[in-house]
Amino acid sequence: MTSPVANDLQGRTDPSHSQENHSNAASTTNSAGLRAGELTLPNGDTYSGTLSGETQIPEGTGRYIWSSSRCVYEGEWRRGMRHGQGRTLWPSGAIYEGEYSAGYMDGEGTYVSPNGSSAYKGQWKLNHKHGLGLQTYPNGDMYQGSWMQGKMEGHGRYTWANGNSYVGTMRNGFMSGKGVLTWNTGDSFQGNWLDGMMHGHGLYTWEDSGYYLGTWTRGFKDGSGTFYPKFCRVPTAHQLYIDDLRNRGVLPDVSTILQQSTSRDTKASPDQVSAGAGLPSRNLSLGRPPSKKPSLQRRWSIGVAIEKIIGRESSAGCETRSCEDMAGSDFPILEREYAQGVLISEVVLDQTVSDSSKKLKHRQSKMAKDVKRPGEAIIKGHRSYDLMLCLQLGIRYTVGKITPIQRREVRASDYGPKASFWMNFPKNGSRLTPSHRAVDFKWKDYCPMVFRNLREMFKIDTADYMISICGSDALRELSSPGKSGSIFLLSQDDRFMIKTLRKSEVQVLLRMLPDYYRHVHTYENTLVTKFFGLHRVKPSSGQKFRFVVMGNMFCTELRIHRRFDLKGSSLGRSTDKIKIDENTTLKDLDLDYSFYLEPSWRDALLKQIEIDSEFLKNHGIMDYSLLLGFHHRASQNLQRQESFHDSILPDKLTVLSEEDAVEEDSAYNYREGLVLVQPGSDQKSKVDVGPHIRGSSLRSSSACFEEVDLLLPGTARLQIQLGVNMPARAEKEEKQEDGEKSFRRVYDVVLYIGIIDILQQYSMRKKIEHAYKSIKYNPLSISVVEPRFYSERFLKFIHTVFPQNSSD
Repeated sequence: MTSPVANDLQGRTDPSHSQENHSNAASTTNSAGLRAGELTLPNGDTYSGTLSGETQIPEGTGRYIWSSSRCVYEGEWRRGMRHGQGRTLWPSGAIYEGEYSAGYMDGEGTYVSPNGSSAYKGQWKLNHKHGLGLQTYPNGDMYQGSWMQGKMEGHGRYTWANGNSYVGTMRNGFMSGKGVLTWNTGDSFQGNWLDGMMHGHGLYTWEDSGYYLGTWTRGFKDGSGTFYPKFCRVPTAHQLYIDDLRNRGVLPDVSTILQQSTSRDTKASPDQVSAGAGLPSRNLSLGRPPSKKPSLQRRWSIGVAIEKIIGRESSAGCETRSCEDMAGSDFPILEREYAQGVLISEVVLDQTVSDSSKKLKHRQSKMAKDVKRPGEAIIKGHRSYDLMLCLQLGIRYTVGKITPIQRREVRASDYGPKASFWMNFPKNGSRLTPSHRAVDFKWKDYCPMVFRNLREMFKIDTADYMISICGSDALRELSSPGKSGSIFLLSQDDRFMIKTLRKSEVQVLLRMLPDYYRHVHTYENTLVTKFFGLHRVKPSSGQKFRFVVMGNMFCTELRIHRRFDLKGSSLGRSTDKIKIDENTTLKDLDLDYSFYLEPSWRDALLKQIEIDSEFLKNHGIMDYSLLLGFHHRASQNLQRQESFHDSILPDKLTVLSEEDAVEEDSAYNYREGLVLVQPGSDQKSKVDVGPHIRGSSLRSSSACFEEVDLLLPGTARLQIQLGVNMPARAEKEEKQEDGEKSFRRVYDVVLYIGIIDILQQYSMRKKIEHAYKSIKYNPLSISVVEPRFYSERFLKFIHTVFPQNSSD
């Protein structure tokens, strides 16, 4: 930071320049050839003191007054310039007293601000603070250490008025290099800094809960690290690793830093300078260190992990035990991975975890193996392995970059190509990106602020989003159910689907994005695909991959026994597979079920589908589908054979009160297998709302149009919303073995419904395809038709899928 003194002295007046025009009053010449006298220069400046006998310029001691600024200098002179000890007084009241050289403040000196609120005592060079010095600020902050050209540069100690302090290296006025920041709470960070932010290896210590050894990127935890709880036994190998980091200079040696700081304390004592002025907040990206004790982000998964790993009793007892007792406790060491400050994975390293925890993990592992998960895990050697690594790295960067920005409403400038940005990801890393195992690639992120707001609108937690897509578990690749040739990736917890797009589809999404945002904001129960991010990856040697992150509507703890992709057309709308399982997507001609809903639910569902279809029609979209999946419940107990001509009136679902529902035995006695429950005030928190669900719960006429939950005895209690967890009766027409009599089989089912594939416009290519197929086939049977007709046919077909209950 340049002293204001420098500005005042840049245009200093040298009296020797105008000696021909001065007037003087001579006095007796001394033995050294000097004489006392006075000078008045043409510009009005005056000098009184000793003059050289030959050249009549200031030499020795004297007083100089600048007429323009009324500054006064008193001190030593040499050859017409200030040189030696002197004192300058400004009209504002600021004072400098110390050494001068060749007309500049140079050497040891003290500068005090006009009101005495700030001061600097130390070394100067050419009017700039340069060397060792002590600066105090008006708010009580203080810096003591090395300066260069008026800026903090080199080793030093900055102390805030509230007691927080930093000891370490400064560069260009910022904390940069190795240093230790200590908060007044006792928390501290020892590590590397860049431009005032934690950057590189570091050790963060919490006074009351342990410490974390890992890496940071521009102020955020980024990459792998290890959390050591307080009083835990640090394994010898870990301690040797930490010592090695210090020996190699990766981590700062605290004792050396403090020793350097102590040696500088003797150069300039704080007691000799008055209290002084604040370090500009821009110098520290942290601003003021927090007055509150910083908390570990998602520490221990905030209580949940503690209870699962060591039990509630252990965690409660730890608070009262002594340090000696705690040293032998079973608190686990945790290996963590962060992405731009967001915790994405956590693994227990300590082997002293209780046996019950190990048994629990074994049971969970066994259960996971019993469930057949769709798709093929992408491991090293898989054709999509590099693509997976690239998109995980890119999403970490994207979400980490946008998350710290304060939330705001989207603007017009947040849409379109100009709202996108790209970033290079070299394999060896860069100043902004970490090193990685994938190939060099370029990353492009489209409209990040819009998709950030969409994620929040759909109640997607940032940490969960990162863990799901970018966690330690691999993504899974699904076989493409359509003819587009797109690659489908599924997150490890089934919450998110990632689909590659054609360039034309990206352009369609970007054009419709403003209206899409307004649509999903207006209709909270909309059934259209939920989009959470739009990105592009360009490997250094390969083609571009554009992909969109979507919600997986079949993410539920219930097994989806059948799934259908329905368009309302008939040409080619059947499945060729001989063997059909739960993961097979069936089509229109394969649908042999009718689904009966409560009348009010049916009306709401069909109305929303009509609204969504109208939205797509207005954007020229066609070839979209209604994706329908269902879970059937206890079908072996619900089969009923009746004459095909008999009236089949589906029974209404049983509605229980909260008191009846909590009695599990009574719930099992209902043969339907599906029970509606009126939620009690203390039970609502126990309802499984599912992933990225928003909107209001459905109300049942059987419960006097109050909100109800779906109770599946022995399985779950689910929140019912439009298209999610919807109970219904499914009727399937079958024939007996003799083929003479038809009968219907009735099931209780839970429906999941959404509208997908909404990025295909009726383009010129599609118009040509329509003309060609219309010659060979019935024009009414093909999928490629103009959007208005497609919408009408689609809605008409959906009404047949959800027929009106004849009892209405």
